[in-house]
Amino acid sequence: MSVKIGVIGGTGFYEMEGLADIEEVDLDTPFGKPSDSLTLGTIEGKRVAFLPRHGNGHRLLPSEINVRANIYALKSLGVEWIISVSAVGSLKMEIEPRHFVIPDQLYDHTKDRKSTFFGEGLVAHISLAHPFCPTLSQLLYEGATEVGEMTHMGGTYICMEGPAFSTQAESTVYRQLGFDVIGMTAAPEAKLAREAEICYATLACSTDYDCWHPEHDHVTTEMILQNLFANVEMARQAVKAVIHKIPAKREGCTCPHALEKAIATNPERIPADTRRKLDLLIGKYLNA
Repeated sequence: MSVKIGVIGGTGFYEMEGLADIEEVDLDTPFGKPSDSLTLGTIEGKRVAFLPRHGNGHRLLPSEINVRANIYALKSLGVEWIISVSAVGSLKMEIEPRHFVIPDQLYDHTKDRKSTFFGEGLVAHISLAHPFCPTLSQLLYEGATEVGEMTHMGGTYICMEGPAFSTQAESTVYRQLGFDVIGMTAAPEAKLAREAEICYATLACSTDYDCWHPEHDHVTTEMILQNLFANVEMARQAVKAVIHKIPAKREGCTCPHALEKAIATNPERIPADTRRKLDLLIGKYLNA
């Protein structure tokens, strides 16, 4: 049975509960090793691959995560859907700590991350106008509301480099620009998932008011972890509810064909090494 559903767990979400027929898989990729071994199992009658984004024991800074290897590893297993669980700070009063947000837009404010599989003689330009899969986002919203958690549908996720939290000046500017939540991991995950033609959506768990709020102007890791651990069980339930809803066939989005018209390089000019390296992503187009 192929594994079509992937779950990437963020801070506090280090394992999937309720999995049967568990198998640990240690993969390597042309881009290096993923954050950790992947846990494969069955839940709701469906095969799922779980990967802790920061590694077991939370060893990796956001900028140290080998996102290309993570996405490639999931793709190599046959994954077509990725549910990302991520801790975020709220930039809006109505998004309270311990609320969920399903963002529909992304602003990449990172500075030092590998954000594409392409290069080395192969150019491709994907469309990222809508960076989160609308089909999976809707299913996430339905799953999160079903388990009784206050969930906000839509909003812009600004991804900062980290690992330090925002200054008050930065937080104020982000609010003035109209952003809704701030985190450190959605970029380049969303970009790379789209390049891999995987449906990707984020369940963002609000842990704090960043530092703009006059009564919450000192964000600490302890504060974030307290709120996140209080919410992590709800997040697990929401993910389980979503898995139950994911259809066998992908319809209603362009994610499965993101590369169809994106490759700019003449196939005859693509270096053989690059072609082999990316065959998993582009082979169906170049070999047609």
